[in-house]
Amino acid sequence: MNLKDIPKLKYLDSGNFFLLAGPCAVEGETMALQIAEKICTITEKLKIPYVFKGSFKKANRSRIDSFTGIGDEKALKILRKVSETFNIPTVTDIHEVSDASKAAQYVDVLQIPAFLVRQTDLVVAAANTGKVINLKKGQFMSPEAMKHAVQKAKDTGNSNVWITDRGTMFGYKDMIVDFRGIPTMREFAPTVLDVTHSLQQPNHSSGVTGGRPDMIETIARAGVVNNVDGLFIETHFDPSKAKSDGANMLQLDHLEKLLTNLTAIRLTVNSL
Repeated sequence: MNLKDIPKLKYLDSGNFFLLAGPCAVEGETMALQIAEKICTITEKLKIPYVFKGSFKKANRSRIDSFTGIGDEKALKILRKVSETFNIPTVTDIHEVSDASKAAQYVDVLQIPAFLVRQTDLVVAAANTGKVINLKKGQFMSPEAMKHAVQKAKDTGNSNVWITDRGTMFGYKDMIVDFRGIPTMREFAPTVLDVTHSLQQPNHSSGVTGGRPDMIETIARAGVVNNVDGLFIETHFDPSKAKSDGANMLQLDHLEKLLTNLTAIRLTVNSL
């Protein structure tokens, strides 16, 4: 696909990776706008093509009392306001076939969660909207198997498909990124590395997912060196107070230094 087909996506000629970043979930209008403004300031400075990420609802939760959202329409309207306020594209994940047409009215990219990427009806419904589709690689799938998920979407006539690697399940608690998968999946579609989710430690006995945010730069650097097309990073002003996935999120104040370092690495790789 051609990234130039995505409305509002700037700096595509910079030679930099593109970035999907924002909070795990939309918790409210003020927080979404403030996070978007901060990231836009950084990406404008570094000339990074940027897509704001925020889940309008959370369906895959460990416990029934976990935060799932502020209301579908309310959250989707906030995503549209972020897009209009900062002139940037937005991405959100969908979980049911009915979500596809609903979310497509508000965002530019529809994301299929890793646990649902083999759900044919969901992938096809998303692709039929004509939006860009971001397919997260299942933790249980090989990189090679993602060829078939991509083909499902393309068989609808929609060639605007990305793949995002968010690690492979290792044992019971850790996710491992197999960097051999990046060149493999790039043969099928532009490939993104989900840095923060690949550092999750699910299945904790407390029912709340853990994580290793101290390893964010390590994983991100390796992805950039290995020519990943984009990076996915969830970030929050105060991850300890985030209502979803705070254990593996990046502190927003640390984002500029991280992206500055990663941009320097990408420029070096491009010069080789």
